[in-house]
Amino acid sequence: MTETFPDPARDLRVAVIGSGFSGLGTAIRLLQQGIDDFLVFERADEVGGTWRDNTYPGCACDVMSHLYSFSFAPNPRWKSTFGKQQELFAYLRDCADEFGVRSRIRFRHELTEARWDDLHKRWRISTTGGDYTAQVLVTGTGYLSEPAIPDVPGLADFQGEVFHSARWRHDVDLTGRRVAVVGTGASAIQFVPAIQPKVGHLDLYQRTPPWIGPKNDKVNSALQTKLLTSVPGYQRFRRNFNMWGREILAFVMARPAVAAKMQKMASDHLKKSVPDERLRAVLTPDYVLACKRLLFSNTYYPAIQQPNVDLVTDGIAKVTADAVVTVDGQERPVDTIILGTGFEAVQRPIAERLFGRDGVSLKETWSEGMSALRGTGVAGFPNLFMMLGPNTTLGHSSQVIMIEAQIAYVLDALKMMDKRGLACVEVLPEAQRAYNERLDQRLEGTVWNAGNCRSWYLDEHGRNPSIWPTYTWRFRRATSRFDPAEHLLSTSEDLRAPAHTAS
Repeated sequence: MTETFPDPARDLRVAVIGSGFSGLGTAIRLLQQGIDDFLVFERADEVGGTWRDNTYPGCACDVMSHLYSFSFAPNPRWKSTFGKQQELFAYLRDCADEFGVRSRIRFRHELTEARWDDLHKRWRISTTGGDYTAQVLVTGTGYLSEPAIPDVPGLADFQGEVFHSARWRHDVDLTGRRVAVVGTGASAIQFVPAIQPKVGHLDLYQRTPPWIGPKNDKVNSALQTKLLTSVPGYQRFRRNFNMWGREILAFVMARPAVAAKMQKMASDHLKKSVPDERLRAVLTPDYVLACKRLLFSNTYYPAIQQPNVDLVTDGIAKVTADAVVTVDGQERPVDTIILGTGFEAVQRPIAERLFGRDGVSLKETWSEGMSALRGTGVAGFPNLFMMLGPNTTLGHSSQVIMIEAQIAYVLDALKMMDKRGLACVEVLPEAQRAYNERLDQRLEGTVWNAGNCRSWYLDEHGRNPSIWPTYTWRFRRATSRFDPAEHLLSTSEDLRAPAHTAS
């Protein structure tokens, strides 16, 4: 008996990878547009993405809740200005149920490989739960999904407990322990204040101090909730007010001279929180505000001034069986090491699992650095759409805005493919190159490139493949329409018909 390919029972119009904000939002909008021939593949046993995985004490968002949520699924009952991890996780679970997409999610189906089949114009998708094919592949794995583990000599031989903040070990009781925390980034400034009161001693290893501003987090009152639930348009007003307020920050952050003036806000917060001049000097960054991610906390500075905390600024030379040794030769005994060392943001792990034309992996394609067209499509990878791809990271506002803009872009592409009877669309290399040249020009001179720091925004070549360097409304405009002229358009008869000849 001849095998039928693709297998109708496992052939999809759209395959979505991941069920965080990106994947879940894509699934919901597909269903709302009447496209029901899709599945979402999720490696875990629940939706939620980064808000499912990051469960460390104190985990919360630093963007206002009314803005850090879907525009089509407003929540009038946020408990406070900034959502906590448990609340955001619950919100995403509720969205999956409310919009009826849970039945289309295949849990415990981790993507192991997706390979473009040029003959059949399909993505061959292998997961831990079985194999599938799909015309269109949408990746919603984001850039905060795989923890970055530092290459520290001896770390693997440490006899105590070692874990990354994104894989928090709730079975490890930190009460009375000697704990070493490596890193002082966005996660550490949240969990350090949460664990400081219970640990016996905490050594905090700081390579570069962050700029930290005050966090104006307030519990939403009963009156506020009543207004949000009963006054028509009030919640949309709040969302838009927050959004345009954040857009002002884009103007500031794109200009180092202006950002340097705004730096006084964070500098005053530091001065008010840390009276000791010597400690304050160690905690003062030597780069312009926002060159690295600007953080917000009211509890971090007080926590690290407690008697059971030592701030260590000497680099780590090695780890022994029961201690951390710094470059000055000092050995500090510890029984637990917590890594607050961020994520593989500019080395997307999914890239080694995606294979485009001629079997070339996305990792190989990006060997000289990540790039994409409008942060979504990549030359050589037909019918691939990446949520939160290169140059979609924001330094000033909500990533959900970018996600929704990309989802609209994907939907417009699908609509255009249906209208023209296309089998696949593929980014033209020259269109991708021209787009990124414009991005690089816009990034030149911004605080992210010229703020006197080395951040995770930059790759090993010094290029910035991470940041969207201007207002979110400009990205929404850039992705408001799928432009056929930027793509090779192929029908089932003609796999590589140039865009200008397509009907």
